[in-house]
Amino acid sequence: MANPVLVEVTRGNIVESTHRGSVIVADADGRSVLEIGDVDRIIFPRSAVKAIQALPFVESGAADAFGFGQREIAFTGASHSGEPKHATLAAEMLDRAGLSPGALECGAHWPMGQQAALDLARQGKVPMALHNNCSGKHAGFLCTCQHLRIDYKGYVSAGHPLQEMVRDTMESVTGAPHSIESCGIDGCSIPTYSVQQRKLAQGFARMATGVGLGPKRAEAAKGVLEACMAEPYYVAGTGMLDTKLMEAAAGRIMIKMGAESVYCGAIPELGLGIAIKCDDGTVRASEVMVAAVLAKLMADDAELAGKMTEFANPVMRNWNGIEVGRLRPTQALA
Repeated sequence: MANPVLVEVTRGNIVESTHRGSVIVADADGRSVLEIGDVDRIIFPRSAVKAIQALPFVESGAADAFGFGQREIAFTGASHSGEPKHATLAAEMLDRAGLSPGALECGAHWPMGQQAALDLARQGKVPMALHNNCSGKHAGFLCTCQHLRIDYKGYVSAGHPLQEMVRDTMESVTGAPHSIESCGIDGCSIPTYSVQQRKLAQGFARMATGVGLGPKRAEAAKGVLEACMAEPYYVAGTGMLDTKLMEAAAGRIMIKMGAESVYCGAIPELGLGIAIKCDDGTVRASEVMVAAVLAKLMADDAELAGKMTEFANPVMRNWNGIEVGRLRPTQALA
C-alpha cells in the first residue's frame, strides 16, 4: 500500500516536490479517530518516544530523590538544541547524582541549534557529550542508575538493567512487543525498537489518560507530559518547532519529534495520542504534517487552530529574504 502525498513544496505556483506519509490519531483503547495511509506498518519511533523512556526516572523515585522538578523531568524527554542552558542543566543533574559529564555514553556532536554551534565554535571550543541533543535523557538514565544503586557503566547496552527497565516500560505502555528481532541502535547508542505506528498513538493516549496503566505509572505519565508542556524550551530549544507548538498551545498539547521524520504526542484534554511518519525522512515535511493534524484536532478553538495552520504552511525564502515558495498540506491531510 503506497502512502498518499501529504505535503507539497511549491516554487512560485508550481509544485516542485512532494512527500508521502502516514498519520494515526487514536484513543487509549486503540480506536482511531484519524487514519491516513498505512498505519499498521512497523516504524522506528526514535526520539519521539522519549517521554515514555523517561517514566523509569520518575517511577523509580530518582526524580524526587535528587530534588528535580518539571524542568529536569521535561529535559529527560528532550531532543534539545545544545544551547548553554541545556548543557548546563545536564551537568547540574549529573553533579547532583555525584557524577561528571564523563559518565555520559551518548557521544558528542555539535549543537543542533545553529546559533549555539556557531557560538561554541567562535569561542574556540569543541562539543562535549553535554551538547548531544540526548544528554538530558542520558542524565535521567544515569540518575536512575545512581538512585537504584545500579552500576551505570555500559548503561546504553541492550542487556543493561536500565535498558531492560526502559524496554519493559515501552512494552507496557504501547502494548507492542519489543524483541531483539525488532531492535536497532539509536543515534545516542541506546536500543531503539520498531513498533507498529498504530500502537505508538495508542501508547501516547494511554500516557494522556492513564487507561491501561497501573496507578503509579499513570501518575508518572501524567507528570512527564505536564512537565514537557510546562517547560517546552527544555524539550527542544529556541526556534525549534516542538517548542513553538507547545508554547502556542499553552499546556494543552505535548508533541515530540524523532529522527527520520517521526512525530508522536498527546492531547490530554481529548484523550488522544498521535503518531506520524513521513516516508522519506524529511523533517520539513513531518513538521507540516504534525501542525496540520493539530489544527484539525483543535478545530473547536479557532485561535489555536489558526496558529497551528500557520505552522503547517511555512513560507520558503531565499538568501535575500525573498519569498520563493511554500510548504503546504495536501487535501488528503488538510
